[in-house]
Amino acid sequence: MELEEGDRLLSASSDGDRREEKKLKGGISQDLTSAPKLDRYKIAKQLTEKAIKEKKIFSIYGHYPVVRAALRSRGWVEKKLPFLPKAAAGAQDGCDGRAESKRAEGKENREEALGKTEDIHDAMARLVKNEMPYLLWTIKRDIIDCHSLHCDQMLNHYRKTASFTTKIGLCLNLRSLPWYVQADPDTFFPRCYSLCAESEKQAFLDDFRLTMASSILKWVVNQQNSSRSKARSQVGEASDSDPNLETGPENADSELTGLSGQLVDMACRVCQDYLGQLEHEDIDVSEDAAKDLTEDEWKDLTQQYYSLIRGDAYISNSENHFSQCQALLNKISSVNPQMEIDGLQNIWIVKPAAKSRGRDIVCMNRVEEILELEAPDHLPAKDSKWVVQKYIETPLLIYDTKFDIRQWFLVTDWNPLTIWFYKESYLRFSTRRFSLDDLDSAIHLCNNSIQKHLKNDRGRSTLLPQHNMWTSSRFRQYLQQRGQGSAWGGVIYPSMKQAVADTMQMAQSRVEPRQNSFELYGADFVLGHDFRPWLIEINSSPTMHASTPVTAQLCAQVQEDVIRVVVGRRDGHCCDVGNFELLCRQVGVLSWGRGRRGNTCDPAQGSHTRPQPCLARRTVVSPSSRVSRGPGASWGPPHANQAKGSLQTARGLP
Repeated sequence: MELEEGDRLLSASSDGDRREEKKLKGGISQDLTSAPKLDRYKIAKQLTEKAIKEKKIFSIYGHYPVVRAALRSRGWVEKKLPFLPKAAAGAQDGCDGRAESKRAEGKENREEALGKTEDIHDAMARLVKNEMPYLLWTIKRDIIDCHSLHCDQMLNHYRKTASFTTKIGLCLNLRSLPWYVQADPDTFFPRCYSLCAESEKQAFLDDFRLTMASSILKWVVNQQNSSRSKARSQVGEASDSDPNLETGPENADSELTGLSGQLVDMACRVCQDYLGQLEHEDIDVSEDAAKDLTEDEWKDLTQQYYSLIRGDAYISNSENHFSQCQALLNKISSVNPQMEIDGLQNIWIVKPAAKSRGRDIVCMNRVEEILELEAPDHLPAKDSKWVVQKYIETPLLIYDTKFDIRQWFLVTDWNPLTIWFYKESYLRFSTRRFSLDDLDSAIHLCNNSIQKHLKNDRGRSTLLPQHNMWTSSRFRQYLQQRGQGSAWGGVIYPSMKQAVADTMQMAQSRVEPRQNSFELYGADFVLGHDFRPWLIEINSSPTMHASTPVTAQLCAQVQEDVIRVVVGRRDGHCCDVGNFELLCRQVGVLSWGRGRRGNTCDPAQGSHTRPQPCLARRTVVSPSSRVSRGPGASWGPPHANQAKGSLQTARGLP
């Protein structure tokens, strides 16, 4: 619930001296406006002097009424800026990039219309115009040069966070995760490639082809399982039932094109070669001999696959390949943690690396069209960087509708790494029912900056809210009603915590660890049908405007709680931190040159083991569980300045 500034001001007693003492301790009281003008300004001067002495001066670039009210209620005085830099005036809120909503603007306008109270704040602002602000809250980090700040000044941003707050940064840098923690990024981050490098293009092409081959095997298995299930359902029917119903898809529609079983043989060959590479069977095979199919064979296989998946064709006598296909799929599933999200359609989500708010993001399932995006004559050079990520084809649905989760977390230090995880989050629904037959963004992209421009489809369930958002509390109720109440606390929430902790440890050596800075981030997750969360991206400066009743409540609450953590702990370590919980804090920090300790953070369990013995600097990590698909499986050494340590969960730590 959005906080009213007046509700945060202290009440006055009948005793004038005692009333003034309370004002000096807690800020401007509600009855200050009724005091004589001279008394009001006298008190304002006293409050200002107290704020200067306690270093409680702040400045805000942008529109943050909740932050402003929260600071004022704690005795902070705002140093108003004479002008807003152009970069701030036209800035968007980080990766979400939205300007604050008109509702929020009206809210602050009403606050500023309180007349005499605002006159007091204006007077206090004039009194501190020559003072140094000790807290700077900005829309974008580039507005302020953090290198020019005094060490006592707090800033709500860090520099050099592109390794995890940009699409291409997260895509490339998560591959080095096993160098920092014993974790496999393929277990929580859909495989991803940058199309701006030839090696990455080839890696994507190899991945697409392997996924295509495994999809053919899945088609065979699914077809036979469907036929067997259909045959069982016909047991007991009248003897004059049409026997052709049991003969497979080739007799269901005579217009379908029959594909030779050779298609399955080729797909099996591709999958067997892949498994052989993982087992290093090809280590002594020459490069020429290791090539499986020619380009012409690949093109022919691809076109047949398209026809099969579109439903224009079928595989003759597919039942003869069932056992082999099932066995190969079982082997691939044992080494590929992303097998379940691949589905049959081989859909990829293509994102422009330099844009935000979901702009120009599309879903595609034809490899030649994806690769054409990087053609020299297709787009200007500045727009020619694309990231392609495997689309989750088997998401968890609510009333047949896709959704994602926006989860906040706060970093208050990078050395030692200190992360706070927010206990509440919210779900964002798409405006149309889920379908893989239509790749329209209204179905597959849940970003509010896209969905807010669309109308809810008539065929969508009326049990979903018109504003397309749920709180995580409402989601937990939904799971409880369906007998799946343990999924949140047992799988979803701890897995999101673990993904954030692992990703931040990967990024630690790349971020500039300025003391007295902090930053709030918004992570977007999509749940698989097994409730496993998949990290899609992490946004810096996530939008905090009240776009719906859900965000009106939660965004105001999280901003207030950020102030509790960063300001409340500044005044005293034992303080109320609202809905934030300390996810982990690093101890035993060592430089890489002296060796490193294994991070043993386990947010899912809420406990951590003791640091492991130091590893040799040039030890080669071999993530055997990772699916090798080209250069993404090559692991380079970590940064030389990497600080390592054990992460421990604690409460009330400074």
